[in-house]
Amino acid sequence: MTVSGLDHVNIRCRPSDLPALRRFWGEVIGLAEGDRPDFDFPGIWFWAGARPVVHIAARAKDDEAWPPRDHGAFGHVAFRAEGLAETRRRLAEQGIAFQEAPVPGFPLHQIFLRDPTGLMVELTFAT
Repeated sequence: MTVSGLDHVNIRCRPSDLPALRRFWGEVIGLAEGDRPDFDFPGIWFWAGARPVVHIAARAKDDEAWPPRDHGAFGHVAFRAEGLAETRRRLAEQGIAFQEAPVPGFPLHQIFLRDPTGLMVELTFAT
């Protein structure tokens, strides 16, 4: 077996969380909402180019305490990105809190932010 890269990340939520997740992954991160199979539960697929990379699955009940207190061993999901200055500006304009970190010894710069479920999202930029 050869792993060639990340296929997608799946985020569980409640149906009432869908509008906030739609805004975050679409407007804040800039992914395109696209085709999704006709599952028997609500959700959204977000695409980067020709690939659906974020799958939102509203499988929890609206009356459940959500999000879970932690995400188990899952730390974060990271995406390669371009346009560091534009990203900083867009996040600031939208009031999205983020942290930055240059990667020591590598020509990379990271921005960290959280989606509405508390999931840590890393955007990695070549510098």
